[in-house]
Amino acid sequence: MSTPTRIISEQTKRIIESKATVDVPIKQHNHAVTHLSKPTYELGDLLVSYLKQLDIDYVFGVPGGPIEPLYNALARSEQRGGPRAVIARHETGAAFMADGYARNSGKIGVCCGTVGPGTTNLITGVASAHDNHTPLLVITAQTSLTNFGKGATQESADTGINTVAMFSHCTHYSSLISHVDQFEQKLVSAVSAATKAPYGPAHLSIPLDVMRSLSGVSRPSYDLTKLIWQSELVDNENISALVKAMSSSRKIVFLIGEGAAAAIDNILTIALMLDASIVTTPHGKGLISPYHPQFCGVIGFCGHKSAMNLINSDEVDLVVAIGTSLQETATNAWTVVQSIGSKMIHVDESEANLMRSPKAQLHVQGSINKTFIQVLEKLRISPFAKQFENVKKCKPIDFSSFTNIEDAFHLRIEQDELEKTRSNDSPIKPQRLMNLLPKLLPAGTRYLCDSGNSMAWSIHYLHPHDRRVANRRDTLEIDAVDQSSRRSGRRSTSGGIFWTCLEFGSMGWAIGSSVGTAMACPNTLTVCITGDGSVLMSGGDITVALQENLNILFVVLNDSEYGMVKHGQRLGSGEPIGFSLPEIDFVQWGKSMGIPGYRIDSPIDLEKLDISKIISQPGPKIFDVRVDPEEVPPIKNRLQALGTVD
Repeated sequence: MSTPTRIISEQTKRIIESKATVDVPIKQHNHAVTHLSKPTYELGDLLVSYLKQLDIDYVFGVPGGPIEPLYNALARSEQRGGPRAVIARHETGAAFMADGYARNSGKIGVCCGTVGPGTTNLITGVASAHDNHTPLLVITAQTSLTNFGKGATQESADTGINTVAMFSHCTHYSSLISHVDQFEQKLVSAVSAATKAPYGPAHLSIPLDVMRSLSGVSRPSYDLTKLIWQSELVDNENISALVKAMSSSRKIVFLIGEGAAAAIDNILTIALMLDASIVTTPHGKGLISPYHPQFCGVIGFCGHKSAMNLINSDEVDLVVAIGTSLQETATNAWTVVQSIGSKMIHVDESEANLMRSPKAQLHVQGSINKTFIQVLEKLRISPFAKQFENVKKCKPIDFSSFTNIEDAFHLRIEQDELEKTRSNDSPIKPQRLMNLLPKLLPAGTRYLCDSGNSMAWSIHYLHPHDRRVANRRDTLEIDAVDQSSRRSGRRSTSGGIFWTCLEFGSMGWAIGSSVGTAMACPNTLTVCITGDGSVLMSGGDITVALQENLNILFVVLNDSEYGMVKHGQRLGSGEPIGFSLPEIDFVQWGKSMGIPGYRIDSPIDLEKLDISKIISQPGPKIFDVRVDPEEVPPIKNRLQALGTVD
């Protein structure tokens, strides 16, 4: 591989130039004899001042005695308009919330837990963020250093339940702070590890007496915005080879993963210029409208035959895989990687991801955004220049005058059991539900889909959409503005409009993640599609949406069972065991908490609702959707990967 050129983005330059040293007011302890009180600045205050420096708004967690100094600092911070605490109902949910917030805000997600079970409860959520490549800062408490090895209650040090070691397997950095003077250096290390590709969580464990310690400094010693912003690598030589390969190919397919988010505008433009078809991984699905003229569906878990047939076609001589880790769920148990072989060019920021495509004809490592800015610039001075001018004239997809999207736009996606997407049977067919939701809800709505049947049905049949066809502005203009804020008024690509927790597959992930998503995107409707099993496991965090007055629509697929377990057993000829759940009325459940609910038995029930009025009301809402439990989700390729079916 050629030596990459190092570039500092204009956005990074502006952030660095605009950041001043953060001066956090020294707090005063409230004592009865006020004239004897002395100003103090605890380690918790210093930590919160660094969070403010990073423009972080929220810390998600559950309080407890050993982590009380951090919450005291957050209370003082909130009074000044700085970072504040968001109280979860379970620490796993707190990590899910931080994951959703980070992915949709472009900032680092922060979560915390108290000592012992408060810390171990975080692990599932942190492991999910690790597999989602989401940057998190995880803060956990420890018993006081002086009590290590004495059998202290909930001791989590190396002499007890060693939580630092536990987190070392699902984070990029995990360390105990044993002295106040270590804190700043280890915080820099943790944040740097979290924000370096392929991104992920970093963990700091802080004993109670260290957290209470008076800091030796009254303000941050470092400017983290200067230290953690990564310079962007550009592989000039291989970019030229990529352009040459695309220019000489007969039929190109772009395989888009979630890592392509920042570059998606220019990728869509290039696809139109070259008449390239587009398929996505399940995680990349939310970056492109299903009604885009080049889109042919999703590969991988619960994907579409149209996408797989295209990938396997002899007519295709080049597949450009962009921002994908090529893991099992993204590649239909790696059959895609085997199929395309040397036809692939893999573009990614992460060396670890590139290692999963050893047969690719070319690897282009570096900033995906900068890479495709350069690709577009090179194509503009090629025979494709005329096509670029035509693409700039493309108008956004106009949904305003259509009541039925599919009557207005032709989907190039081959879906299983298509007739069931139009069924009016009761109980409602899940295929029909997924087909209806995007037609009834605004374009640009963000969908979070939980593990289980919710995930399977949504990947295959849910088609959330936006209006974008391509980048209609000059690429130099795009590079000159803050891409995360999308000052033109179009939506940010951060997080996409569809996301699910595939790799780690945590039940209840979507419930917490929808809270974090809504807090990052308060002006956009968030929809959480979950199952009754996930709600029974993690539904308490729905009350966080109530407490924070978040506009989230919780769509509960209610079939009184662990549906994927049941159908997996049936398809794999396993014994029928362990899938039954009690019948729950989630309308009444929501009502008991003050959350409005609506029971849906059929498509007619759904269409009769005044959806616009419902979603215009502040706070969360619940749709208790009675789905047909006998409908089989499109999970056969997953079972084949497990070896349970032929």
